Parts: sequence; structure tokens; C-alpha cells
Amino acid sequence: MMRAGPSNSITDIEGILVGNAGDAILKSGVTVVLADPACIASTHVMGGAPGTRETDLLSPENSVETVNAIVLSGGSAFGLDAASGVQSLLREQGKGFAVGNQTIPIVPAAILFDLINGGSKDWGRYPPYRELGYRAAQNVGKDFTIGTAGAGTGALVAGLKGGLGTASAMLPSGFTIGALAAVNALGSPVIGEGPHFWAAPFEMDSEFGALGYPHPLPVDASHIRIKFRPPEQLQNTTIAVLATDAKLTKAQAKRLAIAAHDGFARALWPAHTPMDGDIVFALATGGSGKVPTAEEWIDLSAAASSVMSRAIARGIYNATPADGDFFASWKAKFG
Repeated sequence: MMRAGPSNSITDIEGILVGNAGDAILKSGVTVVLADPACIASTHVMGGAPGTRETDLLSPENSVETVNAIVLSGGSAFGLDAASGVQSLLREQGKGFAVGNQTIPIVPAAILFDLINGGSKDWGRYPPYRELGYRAAQNVGKDFTIGTAGAGTGALVAGLKGGLGTASAMLPSGFTIGALAAVNALGSPVIGEGPHFWAAPFEMDSEFGALGYPHPLPVDASHIRIKFRPPEQLQNTTIAVLATDAKLTKAQAKRLAIAAHDGFARALWPAHTPMDGDIVFALATGGSGKVPTAEEWIDLSAAASSVMSRAIARGIYNATPADGDFFASWKAKFG
């Protein structure tokens, strides 16, 4: 049986560290997932409005196998600057891909739209995301804040504050898998108008309230609730990182990213819309020293979906109120 890791965090995978930086006035921020040492990585996009950097590099047919960090940022396209800040710190530390006498840190990134959320975006000539990225990289460690933090600082979902969430699972095969999600979805993480999470069947250790499913299911359970009507393009997305200690090829890492997208569909209704930029990055550290068998691979893929759905729900559950919020946090609304 699967069980949550010691910290119930993506940092339960050895070699994975996370750092946050945010600005309460801006209502935005940056989250960095550091791989130390660099590890195998790939990605898969299923939303119709992605904003990314260096994702072509992660295709299995392309040359560079490993990455040093993944950046999740608010700020829409302006937030892509955050990766430059992370890259600068890593270069100062001598980490990166060696080319002759030069070292180039490999830092793919994805952004979410939080420009219209009640925060001040009057930043002058240059947006602040490069410096936020640098600060987030300085803050990396095993422990980090979830909820209204990092890339989840200004996130919103349908009718509620969004947030940054994480979860992990230890499998009977000995593998550990973890997820980190910045949740700013067009859709809703809860069933109907109530407090119950769509991700409830996968919950471990009462990590988001232990409410289960409502009984009976409300008649409006299948009603499509979205953040704004009419829906605006480019104002939503869930961006996420999955990590495991299994030994995987780049192509297998992509398959794991694909499987993790099922966690979006189990935690958010609707998901993967044309107005979301949903993306999963998958990291494989190989720290277990084991290559999954065919049977273990099925379990690992299922766990990728489960742990992602839990991370999404935990991001919403742990959001906290702030001045000028458009929507209430889950705890403020439902107690």
C-alpha cells in the first residue's frame, strides 16, 4: 500500500530542494525546484494556453538529458524572467551544462497568469521576476511554505484562492514519488458549491480536511464552474513538477509527466481547457538505483496521478487570506 513520505513533500526525493519568493503587494511570486545533482527531465503540455521556456529541450529526441532546476512563476509572460534569476545564481555556484570553458545552467520554466488579482503591477520599466527568481533560488531547502506562497501567492481558481501544494508517496516497490503544483486553474477543485475536494479518494492522513465525498452527491456536482465568465484566454493554468527516485530514461520521464496529468483531471473540474496552460515537468533522479519493472511502472504511473491530485488539493486547502483578495481562501469560506 502507498503511504505518504516523511514530509509529504516533493523534497522527500533525495536531491530535490524547493525555494519560494513572493511579494504580497504584487500578489505574485516564484517557486524553484532545484535538482542537485542535475537529473533526467522531460515535460508534457495539455493546456491550450501555455507559457514556457526551454520546453523543446526536454523532448526525448533532443540532446540535453538533464536539468539543474525548474521554475514555476506568476506574472504571465513577464514571469519568464524568473528563470534568468535562477540561472544567474546557479552560474555563480558553478552549476550547469559544461560547454568548453563555459557553464550553462539548464533552467526550464512555466508561468501562470496572476496579473489581474488585486495586486499592484506598477513595477516600472522592468518586472521584478528576475530578482524574485534569484531570491527563490537562494531560499531552496527541504522545508518550504505551501498555500499562499511562491508561485501560488496570487493564484485563483473558480470561486476560491488558489495556491502552491505538494505531496509525496512511498510505493511498496521502494520507489518514492512527489509532486508540486501551483494551482491557478480556470476550473474548480471542489464539488458544486461545497467544501468537498474532487481529489478526496486519494487523500492521505487527513492532509486536506478528511471530508471525503458528499453523500449524496449534490445535484450541481457536474455543473461547470469556472473562474470568470466570459472566460478570458491566458488568465489560468496549473503548472506542476513531478519527481521520483526511479531510474528513468528521458522518454520514460515524459510518459510519467503524461500520467501525472490524470491528477489534474481528478482534482479539477474542468481541466486542460483551451484557456489553461496546464503543464507537468517530470524529474527522475535515479537515486533509488532501480529501474522499474513493467508491473512497477504501472504502479508508478498510477502514483503520479494520485500524488498530483493530492498536491493540487493541498495547495487550495492551505491558502491564506490577504488584503485585496478577489476570492476567499478555502479555510476562510468553509472553516
